[in-house]
Amino acid sequence: MSREWETIFSTWAQSSGATESERLERTISSIKNALSADDRLCTKSKVYVQGSYRNRVNVKQDSDVDIGILYTGNTFYPDYPEGMSQSDFGNIDSDHTYREFKDEVEIALVNYYGRAAVHRGNKAFDLHENTYRVDADVVPVFEHRYYSRDGSYICGVQIYPDNGGSIINWPERLYDDHHWPNQHYENGVSKNTNTGRRYKSVVRILKKLRNTMADKGIAAANPIPGFLIECLVWNTPTLKIRETEPKRSDDF
Repeated sequence: MSREWETIFSTWAQSSGATESERLERTISSIKNALSADDRLCTKSKVYVQGSYRNRVNVKQDSDVDIGILYTGNTFYPDYPEGMSQSDFGNIDSDHTYREFKDEVEIALVNYYGRAAVHRGNKAFDLHENTYRVDADVVPVFEHRYYSRDGSYICGVQIYPDNGGSIINWPERLYDDHHWPNQHYENGVSKNTNTGRRYKSVVRILKKLRNTMADKGIAAANPIPGFLIECLVWNTPTLKIRETEPKRSDDF
């Protein structure tokens, strides 16, 4: 590999600079402020970060941030063992719906940022960037509980897109007393450790390469999502990744 490409790859391997990281953190803080300012949501919502920023594999061109807003009231969506129902676990129906919660989140965001800055999408709200903050995808979610017969359960999140259907996902731990499995994040940390802090650097390099190809009009780069790149690198043998040069000692 030429010295020129070594320099390029070393630059691409780095995480976001201080200025970009500050804009990301300000975005997260401002969303928390928007919810705190709303009487209906200030005590019934919790903000958490997910996606490439949470996993520290974001690159500058893709420096939007994925935010989940969890409803923490008395409503959740259960998945019971076959032949069992809510009465077996002492649960009762709730009258607060996902659609109502999403509408409340929209009102809170619009009141705080203004209508022009907030676009309601099928699954998430797009909070447009400015000089102070980055672009953010804000997803309202309800707790999903997957029950075992003994009454224990693991927690995920569930959304109902505006065009119908439902989606269940498993983010990282949000409550200290419940188990929230998060294989994506935990596996990334483990892979990064086992590769001498090189895994996340290689992911950033390939993301930057994808973006550079797209900017040059190479159509094959357009349909490649960042999550696919993460998965492909994760499935690369650990010893092969350890042989690469770029690494960051502060990546976790």
